[in-house]
Amino acid sequence: MSEVAELITNTQERLNAIAYRLNAGAFVRVRKMLLELPASDVALLLESSPAKTRQELWQLLDADFHGDVLEELSEDVRNGIISKMVPSSVVDALEDMDTDDLAETLSTLPEDVLQSILASMDAQDRVRAEKALSYGEDTAGFIMNTDTITLRADVSVDVVLRYLRLKAELPENTDTLYVVNRQDLLLGTVSVSRLLTSHPDVNVHEIMDDEPEALNVDMAESDVAKMFERYNWLSAPVIDEENKLVGRITIDDVVDIIREDAEHSMMSMAGLDDEEDTFAPVGQSTKRRSVWLGVNLITALLAAAVSDLFETTLSQLAVLAILNTIVPSMGGVAGNQTLTLVIRGMALGHVSTSNSLWLVRKELAIGFLNGLIWSILIASVIALWKQDFVLGGVIAFAMMMNMIAAGLSGATLPIIMKKLKIDPALAGSVILTTITDVVGIFAFLGTATVFLI
Repeated sequence: MSEVAELITNTQERLNAIAYRLNAGAFVRVRKMLLELPASDVALLLESSPAKTRQELWQLLDADFHGDVLEELSEDVRNGIISKMVPSSVVDALEDMDTDDLAETLSTLPEDVLQSILASMDAQDRVRAEKALSYGEDTAGFIMNTDTITLRADVSVDVVLRYLRLKAELPENTDTLYVVNRQDLLLGTVSVSRLLTSHPDVNVHEIMDDEPEALNVDMAESDVAKMFERYNWLSAPVIDEENKLVGRITIDDVVDIIREDAEHSMMSMAGLDDEEDTFAPVGQSTKRRSVWLGVNLITALLAAAVSDLFETTLSQLAVLAILNTIVPSMGGVAGNQTLTLVIRGMALGHVSTSNSLWLVRKELAIGFLNGLIWSILIASVIALWKQDFVLGGVIAFAMMMNMIAAGLSGATLPIIMKKLKIDPALAGSVILTTITDVVGIFAFLGTATVFLI
């Protein structure tokens, strides 16, 4: 067994042991076991527990450990725990949080809870919190940390090394130090490896990179992740409009962004919030899911209304009712293949205005070829099965029309929705399915009405 697999197995065993002892009422033993776990594992345990058990575990945790655990929790679980804490306890837990974690935690709280917590902070912490919240959500400023180490260009490497030794500890994931002037304007960067291998008498300006790659404080976090992926960065400085250094983003922040984007895409396909609590109360989960189920019901009724237009046709030829689901089903699958591919391309930055038309043409051609292949196949099957070549031709024509519609809509919907500032992952699948259902049913029953009735 690999070290990673063994670690995961051991973690699961420890979490199961804690859950067993908690159910047995061995609270002292559980408290001791919780103290031995890292914050990430405690957060996993909390997220894997029903509400009542979660509250018991939280009360057994040492108060000094609350802030570390809150950083690791998902939004829904964290807000549920904070809502049951008094403001002063929340302030104590948030006191030592990094700026990016503080901003994320506070931004997700209800307004009344947020104001209560801010009012309980001392002046210095309140200023830090309000500054963190001032940046737009999902921007570089919102996810950055302010724990940067800055240097002056005219000091020697020896002076810098003595300064670092006096600090005794560097911020996590520090691979680069930033060179600024007295106005905090970013002049350059010096990698730690370059610093350690340079002669002590050399000045910083001689070894620094005076053309640093910096991120603007308003850059979208998705673009930040793309930059890190493209250039294999471990960290990057963040500057404001005046080129002043305001913070840095590290690879651990970017990993969180990538994970959250992946969860968002997966959960949005089902109309769910990517931060939804698996063990949320029944009423809360039902309410959230009902909205999306309502949307799906409306689209299903629309497809049913199209079928209703051909009630006479269906009543006269029962075989049409049997075959009526084939064409919409094939179109839905084909369309969702295209939709998923295009959404993925957009997320990776592959799709732009310069190549979107080519992509639409490509998917339209694929829709035509798929339509040709599967319409011939289904026509042959139906003609042999029902001994009716006209019926085979009808369903073949409907299949061709729906495959073309599926390819066209699957390619164009995400592009159009993005321009309208609508998340394609959230609504694209429902709209696409409605289109393929309506086109498939109308093409099949409409053609059957003309040629078979």
